[in-house]
Amino acid sequence: MTGRRRTAFTRPFPFPSLIGTAAAGALLLSGCGVLPGGSGGSGEPVTVMTWAPDRVDDADALSMPGVPAMARTYARWINEQGGIDGRELKVITCDERDSAAGAERCAREAVDRKVAAVVGSYSRHGQSSMPVLESGGVPYIGGYGASDEEFRSYLSYPVNGGQSALLAGHGRQLADGCERVSLVRPDSIGGARMPQLLNTGLLAAQRPESTDILAPEHATSYDEQAAKALKPGAGGSCVTAVLGTRTETFFDSFRRLEPEGERVRISSVLGSVSQPLIDRTGGRKSPFEGAYITGWYPDAGDARWNEMREVIRKHAFGDTRIDPDDTGVQTTWIAYTALRAVVRAIGDDTVTPNKVASALNRGTEVDTGGLTPVLRWRFKDLLGTSPYPRIVNAEVTFQVVREGRLIAQKRGFVDVAEALSDARRTPG
Repeated sequence: MTGRRRTAFTRPFPFPSLIGTAAAGALLLSGCGVLPGGSGGSGEPVTVMTWAPDRVDDADALSMPGVPAMARTYARWINEQGGIDGRELKVITCDERDSAAGAERCAREAVDRKVAAVVGSYSRHGQSSMPVLESGGVPYIGGYGASDEEFRSYLSYPVNGGQSALLAGHGRQLADGCERVSLVRPDSIGGARMPQLLNTGLLAAQRPESTDILAPEHATSYDEQAAKALKPGAGGSCVTAVLGTRTETFFDSFRRLEPEGERVRISSVLGSVSQPLIDRTGGRKSPFEGAYITGWYPDAGDARWNEMREVIRKHAFGDTRIDPDDTGVQTTWIAYTALRAVVRAIGDDTVTPNKVASALNRGTEVDTGGLTPVLRWRFKDLLGTSPYPRIVNAEVTFQVVREGRLIAQKRGFVDVAEALSDARRTPG
């Protein structure tokens, strides 16, 4: 195995209401808002930023309004309790509009406004935002994991293993029930790494490598790729598609071309398939019924999410942008859990970006109540393998769609750190 291995983890087992809208829009500046917070306490306030695309113009852009909405809800909840150890939590939100320019603008505002950290955000444009944060010394805690830079920057503290961990785990998940696998993936630089990661899990279980089917990223139909996946001998006992927002489009084509009376097992990973997508496409009658899905966290019905759900129920004021089943909302909750642990570790001192990064680097432990392993970002906890040296949580969950719901296929977490390291030395 290459790279530095981490130590073992211990594991504990469409309309907002008028009130919600008023709180969310307390102050607007360049597309960004500040939540002034509640009662707070005697300590100096802690100001952070959360960004995500909200108002987007491009048809291919992705909107994640639940991410900043969850951040504001978390602040209302924690401030009602007196803040974090007596410190009021102030959340600045910024709409990065799913664009490189927007991501850079939000990062510059975070630096200019001297926030203690950027927390629980979503952006596919880390190449534009992370250099700005690095130049200003602002740490990035628990981003969604949508860009490679989140797993490379020395100021990034990810709470999951990104798409790489999902793919490495997905090969393991499929190996148990699929003799052969067809992988439909983007014809792009990022997509080129996918077969290697998936195949690591398949080969470890003595399964053959997947059949690699390339697809354009922004197509409106995938009949050609679906036909290849269904072709006899193409490897199609199971078909997995990892096409982001176009995954739904592919499976529409696939199910339409699938021979009557046959039902090929389909699969994907979170980020390409989610509970909100399953709900939107028919629930129990969704084309994803029966699909295998690899995720980062326990399924949305797990009792370990109960506290988050209760906070949303009491403090979101009916904000329908916040879906507790959405992985972006869940990741934001975990990221703010990490921030809370860091602020407590800093103690009575003023909370600055440097002190936040120092506390994390020294090994502040984050107990997420079993939603992840206990998280720490010391050097020896890092996976240390290019291109994802900053991963500290290489564990995934195996789920399946039954009766229109994502539920656990296998209890507990599956560690894919070894698969991630092996993928780097496998010829590809």
